[in-house]
Amino acid sequence: MASQPPPPSRTASVGPPSAGGMNAPPAAAPGGQQAQQQNLNQIVLEYLSKKGYNRTEAMLRKESQHTDAHGTPIATNINDMGGKKYGRAYDATQIWVDNVLEIYKTELKRILWPLFVYSFLQCVNEFFSIDASEFFRRFRGAFESEHEDDVRALAGIFEPEHIEQNHIAELYRNNKYRLSLSQMAYSTLMMYLEAKETEGGGIIVGIISAHLDVRVIDRASFGAERSLAKLLAQRDGNLDVPAEDEGIPGHNAGSANPDPKAPAVLSKLSLGFAPPENDLMEDVKAELQNDDNVKPPAPGQNSLLDEYEQTIKREPLEEAPRDLQVLPFPPSTARDVALEVSRVKEQRDRYRILDTRTDGAGPGISVTMFTFHNTFDSVNCIEFSGDNSLVAIGTAESYIRVFSLDNKALTSPIDPPSYQASASRRLVGHSGPVYALSFSPSVALPEPTTNGHTNSFGRPESQPQYMVSCSADSTIRLWSLDTWTNLVVYRSHNMPVWDVRFCPQGHYFVSCSADQTARLWSTPQIAPLRIFAGHDSDVETVAWHPNNAYIFTGAGNGDRTVRMWDVSRGMAVRLFTGHTGHVTALACAPNGQVVASADDRGEIILWDLASGRLTKRMRGHARGGIWSLDWSVESSVLVSAGADGTVRVWDVRTNNKEAQGKVIGEGGAGTKIDGISAGATTKSKSKKDVVVSLDQISAFPTKKSPVYKVRFTHMNLVVAGGAYLP
Repeated sequence: MASQPPPPSRTASVGPPSAGGMNAPPAAAPGGQQAQQQNLNQIVLEYLSKKGYNRTEAMLRKESQHTDAHGTPIATNINDMGGKKYGRAYDATQIWVDNVLEIYKTELKRILWPLFVYSFLQCVNEFFSIDASEFFRRFRGAFESEHEDDVRALAGIFEPEHIEQNHIAELYRNNKYRLSLSQMAYSTLMMYLEAKETEGGGIIVGIISAHLDVRVIDRASFGAERSLAKLLAQRDGNLDVPAEDEGIPGHNAGSANPDPKAPAVLSKLSLGFAPPENDLMEDVKAELQNDDNVKPPAPGQNSLLDEYEQTIKREPLEEAPRDLQVLPFPPSTARDVALEVSRVKEQRDRYRILDTRTDGAGPGISVTMFTFHNTFDSVNCIEFSGDNSLVAIGTAESYIRVFSLDNKALTSPIDPPSYQASASRRLVGHSGPVYALSFSPSVALPEPTTNGHTNSFGRPESQPQYMVSCSADSTIRLWSLDTWTNLVVYRSHNMPVWDVRFCPQGHYFVSCSADQTARLWSTPQIAPLRIFAGHDSDVETVAWHPNNAYIFTGAGNGDRTVRMWDVSRGMAVRLFTGHTGHVTALACAPNGQVVASADDRGEIILWDLASGRLTKRMRGHARGGIWSLDWSVESSVLVSAGADGTVRVWDVRTNNKEAQGKVIGEGGAGTKIDGISAGATTKSKSKKDVVVSLDQISAFPTKKSPVYKVRFTHMNLVVAGGAYLP
């Protein structure tokens, strides 16, 4: 009897009807999954058609077209795309902004940076690490020039835990990004986002609602600041600069108060000038009256006494600093009277720069250039004395050399009889490179020569008495210009000191350092009187307000702000944001209403102190740094100088309509200037070309001499100093 096969196991007889019961075929190979899925769909469709479920059949046919090879539905709603939804939404918005009307493009481009940051942070926070990294890599390039530090800080974020440990990420997450848009630009944006709600518009709207403080403004109410002409003029070259009222952490424009709930009204400033002390004023009036009697004024010319009275009455009393804001100064001396008399004479007899313009050419400004040769690139700074008789250089070899501009011997009462005085003196004392110098106040006191002409250089009693210097050795030194010796060493900073400036009236000076502070000093005391702390990086430059009640500080990378400090209280009263590079130079206008700041990207910004707002942004210098700024006596013209080897004269009016744009090409043999307008060269200029803004009046190029210092004299002539670097 033949043996019978064993009965099938229980598991082999169990299966779905479609499997054929006991005769189930072997499992399909992975390569046949797609065919198997299609067979299943066909079986279900035949069943629905046989039963008459026509609507269900049609729906299944439609949905089966949106599945992948594994039968997984393909997401058609952007909210079902995981982390990729942020990239899709941002990319669509960016493309739309790039193609929007030109009158809106300048404003709307400013919204891309906060959308980039918050899209990235939300993608990371939702645990889409791979998608977040891809998003960041894809779109970061557009922001690396302007937001270099923030991009570098955000690049290390891969997990939600990293956000909590990252200072920049926490700053953005805990504060709303402030942005101002005109009514039409904002309406255009929102209409687009609503129309594309299912394609990413809804995601962008959610980010704007949660993380942006968009302030919609009326363009007409802001006048020229938001005018259509200005926005169109910004198309060529100014798209990469932020507005002064934009950013994190929500501080009020121009205000140092970081509280986002702070009132919109800024603290009132005392920008006027305190009247001189009575004894000094009476002595000056007596001297001026005597000079008027000896030499009466020419027809149509003010007398010296009238000129002085107009000067001391030019400011309304309510704008003058209060008694508590006025720094105490030593009693005036005969030298102070002589200096004040000389200032009045220069005030009356100066070359006057009128506010009117002729065919957009601007006033003719004369510049005297002093060039140092054979320096071997060792010069760090150059400084001129107020009476135009001395110039000093600070070197990388730790010494200072002072030169007489009229080639007179610089003598000292302590020189031995055998010493042969020369027209220069070498001051040795620092143990590190010297970064900045400042002479005590002085004014030229002209005296007639034998042929009746006037000597432009000062008499010995008019020359500065002191000079301060700062160095990488963290010290500040006070030098006597009578004995040419070091008098005092001031130690308080614990890192290199970058800049130092004497007060306009002398006796006090202010310094700034890599330790992120500025400090106020009095020459007789070796300890600082005030410490101004608040910057987040090196404080690189300082300047005084002409009424001695305020100082200004500018910071480098990581901060890039300009701050205005009340000297008497040691508190910041204004904070100006808008620079995209190191702040390298500061200068306050003689009228005390405007401060100019410059950076290493070749931009100059003018700030109105009372309102705390940016009034003008000017371009023309090539990259490398603007190292010096100064104002004309009337506060109507600004001069600048820097690493590109040029001295430039600027019209500071805010309603300039004349086109003075040029393209400056950086050449190996020096700076080249051509006369082609900016509008005619936008297509042909290379990446190294710089578009000059419409405010430039004139430019004076050197061959190969970076210009370290530029200064307006009290007679409205300009002196500049540089070093020839072959």
